[in-house]
Amino acid sequence: MRSLRVFLPVSLSLLPVLSAAAAAPATRPNIVFVITDDQGYGDLGFTGNPVVKTPHIDRLAAESSQLTDYHVAPTCSPTRSALLTGHWTNRTGVWHTVNGRSMLRENEITLGQLLKAHGYATGMFGKWHLGDNYPYRAEDRGFTEVYRHGGGGVGQTPDLWDNSYFDGRYFHNGRVVAAEGFCTDVFFREAHRFIRKQAAARKPFLAYIAPNAPHSPFHAPQRYLDLYPRQTPELASFYGMISNIDDQVGATRALLRELGIADNTLFIFTTDNGTASGEGVYNAGMRGKKGSEYEGGHRVPLLAHWPAAGWTRPHANAMLTHAVDIVPTLLDVAGAAAPASLKFDGRSIRPLLDPAAGPAGWPHDRMLVTDSQRERDPVKWKQSAVMSGTWRLINGRELYDIKADPGQRRNIIADHPAQAARMRAFYEAWWAELEPTFAQTTEIYLGHPEHPVVILTGHDWIQEALPPWNQQHIRAADGFAPARVGAGKGKKSKADATAVPAAKSVHTGHWAVKVVTAGRYEISVRRWPVEANHPITAPLPPGANVPGASVAFRARPGVAIPAATATLRIGGRDVASAPVRATDVAVTFTTELAAGSHQLAPVFRTADGHEVGAYYAVVTKLK
Repeated sequence: MRSLRVFLPVSLSLLPVLSAAAAAPATRPNIVFVITDDQGYGDLGFTGNPVVKTPHIDRLAAESSQLTDYHVAPTCSPTRSALLTGHWTNRTGVWHTVNGRSMLRENEITLGQLLKAHGYATGMFGKWHLGDNYPYRAEDRGFTEVYRHGGGGVGQTPDLWDNSYFDGRYFHNGRVVAAEGFCTDVFFREAHRFIRKQAAARKPFLAYIAPNAPHSPFHAPQRYLDLYPRQTPELASFYGMISNIDDQVGATRALLRELGIADNTLFIFTTDNGTASGEGVYNAGMRGKKGSEYEGGHRVPLLAHWPAAGWTRPHANAMLTHAVDIVPTLLDVAGAAAPASLKFDGRSIRPLLDPAAGPAGWPHDRMLVTDSQRERDPVKWKQSAVMSGTWRLINGRELYDIKADPGQRRNIIADHPAQAARMRAFYEAWWAELEPTFAQTTEIYLGHPEHPVVILTGHDWIQEALPPWNQQHIRAADGFAPARVGAGKGKKSKADATAVPAAKSVHTGHWAVKVVTAGRYEISVRRWPVEANHPITAPLPPGANVPGASVAFRARPGVAIPAATATLRIGGRDVASAPVRATDVAVTFTTELAAGSHQLAPVFRTADGHEVGAYYAVVTKLK
């Protein structure tokens, strides 16, 4: 396999090369890129779903080029890392959605950076999920207009405290702002504001619109829930969120026409992984769903509409493609050239989307890999799919021809040993190339002038167990053995909590941090986030619920932790301890930190020896 290895020590230093390399053509198209969360190939009317109502997206499909064999990662952050860099997810350091493995390595160059260097205005709206601290945030990666929630969804641990899907607060260019309305509507509304501004300035733009819907928890405005009275409450909410997105797609296309820029705007609609909830109704005949290595976990829709290029009629292309192809394709469309030292794992698929071009010269034996790691560190062959044409090698042990067997029901590896051997050989070379990069941990910067006050959350603990990735887990005192816990991770909890007997709890996670400037630092450790301003040892009353099938993360009681002391642990060594008083909302330590890499793991400890990680820490470089 040809080497595609690229490690760039300072990615931004390459961008002036890009600016000089390609003169901007007068016809640079605007790009509106809509990517939804947890919506699968079968969760749309035009792909055959008999229940969901998506008239605007169905109309878009009737007027667009379509990829019918387009693949992503089986979960969200990995897909977004490949989509925005043109590199394999495991190369970018993003093979999980938590555990410090959802932060896009600082040596990666994003689509935002590349198009910004080519004269585009770049806006990002909704879900980023590639890091919440410098240098991993969208605003650090080439997007100059950013309106986003924290973490992987509204109400997840890095998000603003007690956010729900309605009337939330968000990060707008680094500031916290309040908004009215349902989250999807808010993100599209802000994207529309950005589009209007760029149209008035006659400046080409990239609007990357990434709603967190229809990801759970399942909430939607009541009028969308009412569209599905015959479905279960969960499905009514899931499909209601999709219909809400559909209305916003229609509104965005109408805005482009109103502004007179629809003709030279490339409008792309796609999703980030297989369905999370709709497989019981319709899954387009595929096996698997979100998280699966089978086809239903990673084959998703992609529509591309560009009137100026003639992409205005139904044109379906069945060639094998992948999210790593998106950056090369959009650079091709924009007339931009990447720096010579930047090599992509994908290639431009513009010819496949062009009804007048066709797949001439396209390699039918092309091989691609997708996998579902969701581990602290990647595991060879874990939930993997090697793809070539219609062949699928699953976990290195099962072989399917999806043309003959789209449901992947009959393993035919014994009948085609040579084909399986070729695909195994490709994977072995792919793994051997990427494996040396796995030890390159993404570290959160401390003491950087671009981000002087850093808020760390339990979402990014590096540990073997799943960390507390949403605020329900924080409220339930996840990881604290004596706590009365009402919910398991990823499961709908019962209303009444039950005591969990266990051995003494020990915190095994840490934050990987990189001290940019040596010196004296203030580290303030907290049970509750800054916005809550609540005593460490006090319980927290539940907040208000919102419409939908789920109980909002905030609508659960917050468990009290009887912490007696707080301890600052760095590099596995306890360097300082202090008592926790009943009124303390934080315990603050001051310490010297040398420049370089550190493992930061402050804990709270009870009088009888139980400990739990401080779910939040605020780190400030002192003058």
